[in-house]
Amino acid sequence: MTINEIQDEVIEEFSDFTDWMDKYQLLIDLGNDQEPLDERYKTEQNLIDGCQSRVWLVADYRDGQLSFTAESDALIVKGIVALLIRVLSGHTPQEILDADLYFIDRIGLREHLSPTRSNGLLAMVKQIKAYALAYGNLPLAPSQGRGTVDAN
Repeated sequence: MTINEIQDEVIEEFSDFTDWMDKYQLLIDLGNDQEPLDERYKTEQNLIDGCQSRVWLVADYRDGQLSFTAESDALIVKGIVALLIRVLSGHTPQEILDADLYFIDRIGLREHLSPTRSNGLLAMVKQIKAYALAYGNLPLAPSQGRGTVDAN
């Protein structure tokens, strides 16, 4: 599926709910359904700067595509990063860099987040795009493995 097709799927899922308490519960469920990040990746280097809660993000570059794994110590934030991973994982660095993440506004996420969570969302997107930029500049190799990239 393309990034836009996945975004449309997310929008459809969230449109089933009108009450934001139900949407928050959906976010929590998405975060809880996400596979936990291996403890060895919960390092200072993988923490995202700009998030009030702790969010670890790791990229895996294989066969020209980036896949992400992440975890957070906050339930709603864990769901937010799970959404970002769902939408952006399994795509090329260029597809990620070119992506217009319209689902964030269409599901009403940005307007229903506190300012600190909204800043954290922007920091997560910035870090994912930093990975895409860094890996997009590498020659294509069958397996680059996991890594971290400094977004600053």
